Amino acid sequence: MSGGGWRRLLRLWQRTPRAIPEPLWRATLADYGFLGSLAPDEQERLRALSAEFLGEKEFHGAGGLQVTDQMAVAIAAQACLPLLHLAARPDGGAPGRGSVLRWYRDFVGIVVQPGEVVARRDSIDETGVVHQYDEVLAGEAMDQGPVMLSWQAVAEAGYSADAGYNVVVHEFAHKLDMADGLSDGCPPLPVGFMGAPSQAQARRHWHGVWEEAYAQFCDAVVVAERFGGATPWLDSYASQSLDEFFAVACEAYFVNRPRFSAEFAALVPLLDAFFRPG
Repeated sequence: MSGGGWRRLLRLWQRTPRAIPEPLWRATLADYGFLGSLAPDEQERLRALSAEFLGEKEFHGAGGLQVTDQMAVAIAAQACLPLLHLAARPDGGAPGRGSVLRWYRDFVGIVVQPGEVVARRDSIDETGVVHQYDEVLAGEAMDQGPVMLSWQAVAEAGYSADAGYNVVVHEFAHKLDMADGLSDGCPPLPVGFMGAPSQAQARRHWHGVWEEAYAQFCDAVVVAERFGGATPWLDSYASQSLDEFFAVACEAYFVNRPRFSAEFAALVPLLDAFFRPG
């Protein structure tokens, strides 16, 4: 089907959910090996969830980019990957009723840039002086706002999985983290999470494990950058903050589980308990 035909399908998806055509879905699985390696039943569940996602979200191309159905399906499938098993959680996946997609209910728009973008940032130092700097972004998730993605980074996700890199999973992991109104590296945890008698105790356990792993990772980054030590496998951007560490870890967990498990064995049980309950 021509690019114009795919774009017409995208407009229809945005009016009412419909099945993703077989050729388009197969092409998506072929382009992203970590999706193609899912079990057949998981692929079909992901396909249905992705179609529902396409019916709820609006895609906007920036910088002259036209978002085709092929691009939209690729983004939808990767965005829905973290949700694939969440419906099995004791609380149904998230507070409230309805589809597991309610994890992403705080936004509608997805802005797709051709490549990376430069954002102007402000920071205040300990003396109160404001400093301005430029930050190069491949994606950004705003609390109660849209998600921005670089199509170049999305298109390369099939190759960058070896390095544990996936911009779509990263930004949507931030959305999961922010679902309780906090961006602290801990998404909302269900009652009874990993046997904890209360949500407060579950969060304490979560933070205890993650903070220790984060501290160790930050030390490894410092040793590599300042003293010529071995470069950590996980993207050093994860050392920026605990919430970025969570998002970067989620990328690697979903697209290169074997390497992530070898590098961060202590985090795997928590991520499994959260993303693959039961």
